[in-house]
This record gives sequence, structure tokens and C-alpha cells, in this order.
Amino acid sequence: MRTIEDLDVSGQRVFVRADLNVPLDGDRITDDGRIRASLPTLTKLRERGARVIVAAHLGRPKGEPAQEFSLAPVATRLGELLGTDVAFATDTAGESARAVSGALSDGDVALVENLRFEPGETSKDEAERAEFADRLAELADCYVGDGFGALHRKHASVYDLPNRLPNAVGDLVLAEVEVLRRLTVRPERPYAVVLGGAKVSDKLAVIDNLLGTADRLLIGGGMAYTFLKAQGHEVGSSLLEADQLDTVRAYLDHARQKGVEIVLPVDVVAADSFSADAGHAPAPVGSIPAERMGLDIGPETRELFSAKLADTATVFWNGPMGVFEMEPYSHGTRALAEALTRSGAFTVVGGGDSAAAVRALGFPEDQFGHISTGGGASLEYLEGKTLPGIEALDA
Repeated sequence: MRTIEDLDVSGQRVFVRADLNVPLDGDRITDDGRIRASLPTLTKLRERGARVIVAAHLGRPKGEPAQEFSLAPVATRLGELLGTDVAFATDTAGESARAVSGALSDGDVALVENLRFEPGETSKDEAERAEFADRLAELADCYVGDGFGALHRKHASVYDLPNRLPNAVGDLVLAEVEVLRRLTVRPERPYAVVLGGAKVSDKLAVIDNLLGTADRLLIGGGMAYTFLKAQGHEVGSSLLEADQLDTVRAYLDHARQKGVEIVLPVDVVAADSFSADAGHAPAPVGSIPAERMGLDIGPETRELFSAKLADTATVFWNGPMGVFEMEPYSHGTRALAEALTRSGAFTVVGGGDSAAAVRALGFPEDQFGHISTGGGASLEYLEGKTLPGIEALDA
């Protein structure tokens, strides 16, 4: 793939597709990790005299402007982190964006409004996407793809726009792809994968592919209850995808045949309701009360998972072990993160909620080998899929 160094960017308007999809509480950014991850590429372009036009999405607006999804707070924070004013266009590819783009000087940075305010960004109609990509292309002289978390989407700014301008891959995407190749091409062993989060259906494809790659799969979070039910355990009122039980049983059989160890919780923290104030207590997986729901892995499982990670050389983790946002159910995710920092392995935190949990629980990012900016993109790469954004930049 072409890199930034392959582009002559001095005095050129450079369209950077970034991933600035940060969580907001009103106008307050609660986790600026993705903004900080974009800084090296933006700084390098500024230092080389580029006129930088940053574009990104935030949330899932329905193809029209919505104030709660505005990138205005992101422009403010980006400026603070870069140490310079960041001009903000109040539209994406309209009059404001054209005016802001045309007014840039060498080293300046602008951010255009949420790409998903335009229906053409996410449209499945190729002509509609193409029309939007044409309007975006008028803003710039060249393109840099640096939004790893969006590369698995066949969207106008990710897939169609790079074909209209001289293009290159940004440093963030280069680093992400290098790490993922390290996980998929002869990973150092033992190689363990830890999967959590709510739904097993979201991760069936990656589990299927990992049965041919990983040595050990540790499964926690809400998805674990479907596995436990498939083994014959009653799970009370815990999250359960009953329609996936036969598929999960088949995966358990396949894992045994392949010699892949699947490690499931042996106890959980079971609560009366989905609330931080609910009554809760550890329960063995064979004795979860019918009226209670599991909201975290239990203390024995924390020790088990830690022991299973102690001898590893490579670990990929995607998905929290419980409802970490509520303090009573954060201990499993904290224990897992602590186990990774002690393991001595090359550890990859696979974006999304896992990355947010690491930061929310106060772990320094440099205690992990790599913290990804893209949960969905990371998983699809590990499934063996070709990411549309990579395909466009590699053309």
C-alpha cells in the first residue's frame, strides 16, 4: 500500500478519512482515545505543509443532520490536542465545507460535519454513493485513509472516494494492519483469544475462523451464557440467544476435534436485576438462581482466566467480561486486564468496549502491546474478510 511518504502533500488539500466516533455525554467527550490515535498522521501531514481536511462519522444518524451527532465538540477537542485552531465546516460537502477547504493555508486543519448526515455516505445504491464521493473529491487534491474503525464499511468516504484522488494509507491504519497480521500469520504461541460482550451471534464468524488459528479461547461476558446453556447449564434470567444453541454446540464439538481449548466461566456474579444497586452474589454456573441474571464473571473464573493467560505469548481480547460500567460488575474486566499486563505476552486490546474499559478502569495504555481503534474492523479482519477500505487503498 502507498504511504503518506509516497504523496507530495506540500501545499495540497489532503482529505483524511479518520475515525473520530467518540462517546459523548451531551457535548462532553467521555473518551477521546480515537481522537488521540489520529494525531500522528495529522501532525505528520501538517509538518509537511499539507492543508488538512478531516472527515469522520459519529453515531448513527439517519442520513440527515441531528444535533446530538454533531462533530462540533470533536473539532474543539482536536484543536486542543493539536495545539492549533481547527476550522469547522457546518456541512459535509456543501457551501461551508467548500469555503473552509478553500481558505486553508499550509499546515492548517479543518474538520467537516458528520459524514453520515448525508444519505450518500452509507447508501447501498452505488450511484448515490458515487454522487456523494464526487462532491467530497471536489474538496481536496489527495486522500489519506486513516479511519481504521470504518474500513470494514463499503461507504462513500471509505470505498468510493479513494478511487477519485491520489491516495495513501495513514500511519494509524498501517499500525493496525501490522498488528492484525501478527495475529493471523504465524502468531507466537501459545495464542489465546478472549471474547466477551453481549451477543454470541456478533462473533460466530470470528470464532469459526479462530478455531483454525488460536490455541485457546476464553469466553466471558453476556455471550458466555449461550455457551453455558449449550453445555446443559441453567442460566437463570441471564442474556441468552436460544436460536444459537445448536450452532454453539457445533463449535464446541469442532473445537474438541481441532484441539482448541475453550475456557468458559465456572462461576458468575448473579444479580436480582440489571442495576448497580441490585442484590448480587457469586454463583457457580451449575447453580445460577432462576430469578437472577449473570452480569460478570465470578471470583473463581477470574483466577481461572488469569491462570490460562499466564503462559501465553500472544493474546487478543475483544469484549468486556461483564457490565463494567457498573462498579459491582467491573471486577471481572479489571481482573482480565490485570492478567494481560502481567502475562508477558504480546497483548492486543481489540477496540470498542474493551478499549473503553481499559481507559475507564484507569490502566495506562502502554501496559498493553496495542489498543485497537476498531472493534468491528478488527473482528472482520480476524474472520479472514477483505476490508473494503483496505481494498480501495490497495487498488
